Amino acid sequence: MNSTRSIHALASLALTGLATIGTFAAAPAAPKVTGGNGTLFMGAYSGDILAVDEATEKVSKIPLKMGFPYIVRMSRDTTRLYALNADMEHFEVVDTASKQSVDTFSLSEPGKRSRVSGYAIDSPRQVIAITHRLITKAVDHFEIGEMRLVLYDMKDHKVLQSMAPPGGEDSRLNNMRFSPDGKLLYLFEREILIFDTATMKQVDHWDMSRPVEPGLGRGNAGSADETEDDDGTYTSLFTVEDPVQHRRLLGIGRINLSRRTVDYFPLGPAEQNVRLNFALTPDHNAGFILAQSIDKYELWMVDMNGRHVTKKIPFEGRPRMAIHTSTNGKLLYIYEAGNTIDYYDAADFKFLRTLTLDADMTYNSFHVAAPRSAKTSTTATARQ
Repeated sequence: MNSTRSIHALASLALTGLATIGTFAAAPAAPKVTGGNGTLFMGAYSGDILAVDEATEKVSKIPLKMGFPYIVRMSRDTTRLYALNADMEHFEVVDTASKQSVDTFSLSEPGKRSRVSGYAIDSPRQVIAITHRLITKAVDHFEIGEMRLVLYDMKDHKVLQSMAPPGGEDSRLNNMRFSPDGKLLYLFEREILIFDTATMKQVDHWDMSRPVEPGLGRGNAGSADETEDDDGTYTSLFTVEDPVQHRRLLGIGRINLSRRTVDYFPLGPAEQNVRLNFALTPDHNAGFILAQSIDKYELWMVDMNGRHVTKKIPFEGRPRMAIHTSTNGKLLYIYEAGNTIDYYDAADFKFLRTLTLDADMTYNSFHVAAPRSAKTSTTATARQ
């Protein structure tokens, strides 16, 4: 009996020792990679703007008064969000610090409803440029008014300027930008038309499609990332055509509106029927191109300093995706077309996790806001 107990005791000690060894041998869990200390904002079909804290990945809701947003734009200083409602009529302003709706406005008049086709924000001066039409409902039909380009004072809620667009009824005017000082308005038509905002008279134009360097053909800008660029510049995919062989070349161009220059470098042939989405890291050292076609999804990593593609990584994607970098540049967010955000490591595009939201997000509404001090520091570094 005693010998049996001794054998059991020795076996128990052996098992305990093995368990202890296993405990000490286990590798410590790797720290969770987070996106920084900024905030993700996106419109949702629930009628809210969703705010995701990058550090904790907790989601909060900002209820909107006018319903769900169709387009959301963010001010350059990240303090305001400007949402165009899905009725294409009403605007709503959200303060990003308090996460509250602070204002609403519309260009509609008694008996006439405004239908907006495009807008641009001059946030420091609280002015918005809007292209719209007034629609009147008659007894048995609707009367469609002419297209107008309007400068609107968001502080005093009044129209400052109103004019017919330079291209008449053929104008698209869904893409506009203010100069950093607010004195110029750039209208992206077939060429860039430049207007003085004090008089709304055209003062110049820039045919950006002209060859960016000798030997190349005309070019066109594509998907752009303006989040980390200095005011008055933005980095964009840029497609040019070989004037001899008529081959389309894909590249990246840094467009400076005030100097009217495009700093361009080619990446290779432009593939047909491929949707491309572009994002930059905050330090401008790396770029990412999300390439999507039928049953084929790839991430292209671009060395922005060496000016070439370093990797093309296939992955299991989904239709209608978009990409954005985190505020610290360590994560890539894959979003849109649903209620999930996929988190990938920006260094090797390794999938990390998925954040599931309570509502589907709307298109053209996703923004990443860095803390103001961090954004200022990053911008200063990028300028050097």
